[in-house]
Amino acid sequence: MAEGVRLSAAIVFVRNLDRSVSFYRELLGLDVIDRSTTAALLATAEGSQLILRQFGSNAPHPLGSIGVQYLTWSTPSREDLDRRTEILRRNSAYRETRRDQDATVVEGRDPDDLPVMLFYGGDNEQLMRKLPARIYAW
Repeated sequence: MAEGVRLSAAIVFVRNLDRSVSFYRELLGLDVIDRSTTAALLATAEGSQLILRQFGSNAPHPLGSIGVQYLTWSTPSREDLDRRTEILRRNSAYRETRRDQDATVVEGRDPDDLPVMLFYGGDNEQLMRKLPARIYAW
């Protein structure tokens, strides 16, 4: 990517807007910036944005199809990752924790069973240096 270019926002289609807004607000510390009856814009002070769009209880999500499968959210410290892992556990949304050298990835599921990945790169803030095995699980 060109210098200065970064992901501006992620858009996720959900079945129940209220349930998803509550989940992402608690887990990621996002604030509701704008909201309608079928959509909500959530964001952090640092500029990360998540748009949730309600499609109803019968909306399908074919995991493994073309398009975004899941997003990875980074945490600033191991303590913050542990705190968010406990939020996943309290919501019965925790799936597993994986470690690769100094990096740790926690996988959970949102209220629509969509994967939510939390990443801590270690004290040196390492980025991923190899393909995660998870992408071959479908």
